[in-house]
Amino acid sequence: MHLRVTFVAAARSASLLAERFEDDRPLDQAGWDEVQRAAHELVPLAAAELRYCSPTPRSRATGDALGYAPLVQLALRDCDMGRWRGFTLGEAMAREPEAVDAWLADPWATPHGGESLHAFITRVGGWLDTRPVDDDGRVVAVAEPSVVRAAIVYALKAPPATYWNIDVRPLSTATLTGRSGRWNLRLDGTEGRA
Repeated sequence: MHLRVTFVAAARSASLLAERFEDDRPLDQAGWDEVQRAAHELVPLAAAELRYCSPTPRSRATGDALGYAPLVQLALRDCDMGRWRGFTLGEAMAREPEAVDAWLADPWATPHGGESLHAFITRVGGWLDTRPVDDDGRVVAVAEPSVVRAAIVYALKAPPATYWNIDVRPLSTATLTGRSGRWNLRLDGTEGRA
């Protein structure tokens, strides 16, 4: 029995250059416009038997705008960034450059007092591994780009540092197929999204 889980990265809420840790801002007009432009490709994913989203306002709004009516999943929340919550990477670097360097270099480090990258990837992977499996079942999950990156790293059993080498753009998709402990990354053309 195999499951197909398609992650949809939430539309943006601000300039990509101003992304903040644990950003809980709602969609801005540019984000709404992006959803409208991408809807023709993403709306068919609403046919999935199970539809989820992370608890951020922009993930919920993206899922709702695409007609998914997703259920919020706390396990799909962004990495807990402790005292850096709400900061940009540049702001955290200006305040605590050595701590940021340690966090970027060591996936088990928690200099911010929050969750390590390794713990974050493991949490998202645990959610993935506990999805109900029906023969050829389909799941769609709208989440922050960081959550999508964590799911890919987990599914591929890649070293945690690989997380930094994956670029997930707003409204992009990543499909994982398989079952608990055995996942494959599937890349589709636009005709394979339904």
